[in-house]
Amino acid sequence: MKAEKLFQRRVILSETAFAEIVIWHVPAPTSGSMHSYKYRLAYVIRGECVLRYDNEAGKGDHRHINGREEAYRFSNPRQLMTDFFEEIRRWSDEHADD
Repeated sequence: MKAEKLFQRRVILSETAFAEIVIWHVPAPTSGSMHSYKYRLAYVIRGECVLRYDNEAGKGDHRHINGREEAYRFSNPRQLMTDFFEEIRRWSDEHADD
């Protein structure tokens, strides 16, 4: 079985911001993950990625936020997208005056 792209979309959030979401179903978990999904979700403002969720091989499930990398507890693709968009809302609230 080959990797199957389940979802790919760029969501325009404003004139200066978008979210890019790509999720694959893979035949075997990537190194460091315990599930059969590979993903990357990025929130980009004015050309700079300010928030990213991914499961890079060897690192497992994690997110990058405010220059920090921290573990992320993956449960399923739907919850992943819910958590990601909630984090975008939180980030936008915290940086409303920027």
